[in-house]
Amino acid sequence: MITPLIGVSQSIERIRELIKHVADTGLNIVISGESGVGKEVVAQNLYYSSPRRNKPFVKVNCAALPDGLLESELFGFERGAFTGAEKKRRGKFELAHEGVLFLDEIGDMSFSLQAKLLHVLQNGEFAPLGSEKDVKTDTWVIAATNNELEKNIKTGNFREDLYYRLNIIKFYVPPLRKRPEDIPPLIDYYIEQYTSQFDNKQLLRPGSLVMDKLMTYHWPGNIRELQNILKRFLVICDWDEILDELFTNKGMEQESDFSPISHGISSDGANPGIFPGFGNFDIADLESMSLKEIRKVALDQIERHAISAVLEKTGWNRSKASKILEISYKTLLYKISDLKITPPK
Repeated sequence: MITPLIGVSQSIERIRELIKHVADTGLNIVISGESGVGKEVVAQNLYYSSPRRNKPFVKVNCAALPDGLLESELFGFERGAFTGAEKKRRGKFELAHEGVLFLDEIGDMSFSLQAKLLHVLQNGEFAPLGSEKDVKTDTWVIAATNNELEKNIKTGNFREDLYYRLNIIKFYVPPLRKRPEDIPPLIDYYIEQYTSQFDNKQLLRPGSLVMDKLMTYHWPGNIRELQNILKRFLVICDWDEILDELFTNKGMEQESDFSPISHGISSDGANPGIFPGFGNFDIADLESMSLKEIRKVALDQIERHAISAVLEKTGWNRSKASKILEISYKTLLYKISDLKITPPK
């Protein structure tokens, strides 16, 4: 079953449009992006949108196998080709004939094996290990990588001629932290999926406060991490505990990019508040608040300060500000409203 391409961001919309334009061309494609962003989902959507949808879709993870095994996995071998080859085996290129071969983590393929892959792409044929006969193949190759292949070329770890043979069409899938507006629809989709998978155990949509925090988290594991968080909630059933762990162990790292929190002592010895320049929170205010509430106040004030500073710098040009902050225009408008940021009079 195909996993749909979920999202409302401009980047996902562009990917959908590009899929429509190239799915029937059979041109080789490279899909780049961080681990967990959904590169295989893009490949599957290309496949199901193409005339090859009724032919095989074969996946090979180039990083999961040592060089010798990967070669036999791709091209197959004849009986007796090497010790342990007791019977003939067809390779993935042959199995994917007239269909799609998805080469995941292509940047981890060895230099010597890259030369054999280039030969197949140029000539449409290959020889299985131990065979003297070439096998013809009509295979649409879609490759994916979380490496910057251009840098690998400069360091001598990736063949330039193979790069240009593969990279006819290039897709880039941005990390989840750069498209937070995709988080709510992704959550809705996986809630529906997991409810049916886990014996119809009810997984409720997070409330607005929880959703807001999830949209500010930096998601180093991208969609894969989001999936794991939702599965964990099925067991724990406590968003507060999950959010505490996310922002205490990982999420707070991203906040250090903004203005640091001092201990509330100004240069003249006065106490302007626990968050100088952010508000008038003093010790008395904090004594009646839980640690969770204090953390939320701190994070909100830091975001308010950072967004206000960028808006002021750009003369309240929201489009420029959203690009500097690396968030979508829609997310910026939401935060301006939610954090009650107003332009100077």
